[in-house]
Amino acid sequence: MLVGSIFPGFLLSGLSISYILIRCYINPSLGPALPPEERVGTREKLRLLKNTIAPLLLIVLVLGVIFVGIATPVEAAGIGTFGALFVSALHRRLNWLAVQEAAIATLKATAMVMWIFFGATMFVGFFIVKGGQTFVANTILGTGLPPYGILMLMMLILFVLGMFIDWVGILLLTVPIFLPIMKSLEWGGLFGLPGVRTEDVPLWYGVIFMVNMQMAFLSPPFGYSLFYLKSVAPPEITMATIFRAALQFMALQWLGVGLCILFPSIVVWLPSVLYAR
Repeated sequence: MLVGSIFPGFLLSGLSISYILIRCYINPSLGPALPPEERVGTREKLRLLKNTIAPLLLIVLVLGVIFVGIATPVEAAGIGTFGALFVSALHRRLNWLAVQEAAIATLKATAMVMWIFFGATMFVGFFIVKGGQTFVANTILGTGLPPYGILMLMMLILFVLGMFIDWVGILLLTVPIFLPIMKSLEWGGLFGLPGVRTEDVPLWYGVIFMVNMQMAFLSPPFGYSLFYLKSVAPPEITMATIFRAALQFMALQWLGVGLCILFPSIVVWLPSVLYAR
């Protein structure tokens, strides 16, 4: 899943960068150059770059051991923790106060995720026992839509849920219902393009799900990124302005979802090469 997300990640970032470059080329006032007094020289850039070497090596190490199969994500997290302590000590910022704050922040995040997991698991369990999964599956399949029409209906449902619910809750609530439907359908491709093999459907759907969930951080009224942006934006930038600006990038996200659906090799090609049997 992690490897399958690499090219979609490049795709989304490339779409956003291209859009910004085109808009600023058409209207340079949207992206004015920094004033000369705020610019950083080459020597200063190299000095600042030196401080990023250790964190970058840590990221490469953690992701690398997962990519090549040396460690599981949980084991890689332990390696990352040790590496983070080493990097902190290297920068002379490792002290008991920093360790205590990191431990408390980790405890809060873990407790939040575990309670979401517990509640969602209970809900899904009762939902399945009472026949909810069968009802939803039959309802979706009963629409008479072709497989790709059903997939787009799922994407629309995920998008609406992402406007109001945290992505972890959406993951735990919808995947046990949607994934069996996906695996029961044939994905022969659209417009004569290659389709998806049955064994690749879980990977394909999982990455498409994550690409869709990127919109949850941008979609009003509860998009996290919008409120983060408001906290650092100048006072004259209103929340309404940020909401309107987010719509353009949400359209780019939808384009990314569509491309991953039309060209599933964006998702499945790299894993098939790295983990070829």
